[in-house]
Amino acid sequence: MKQFIYKTLIAVVAIVLVYELTIAKQIKEFTSQSEVLMTKEGRKDGVNKIREELKKAVKKERYLSKEDAKLINQFIQKIKKEIKESSD
Repeated sequence: MKQFIYKTLIAVVAIVLVYELTIAKQIKEFTSQSEVLMTKEGRKDGVNKIREELKKAVKKERYLSKEDAKLINQFIQKIKKEIKESSD
């Protein structure tokens, strides 16, 4: 009977440790990030970060590589063609 109790206790402690080191840590990170987004200051900070990134992007000479631009253009042309065909 003692062995059963010891093994059960060891198993419970191991499960709690694994939970705390893996899942609980991720949940805490997620809740802390969501709390930041829920506050007015957090949203303002997020908007300011987006503005800074947009400013950096505007200063760049080229957003896309030539290959990416060509691929996106082909995709848009295909979508335009399908929209035109569906409206007829």
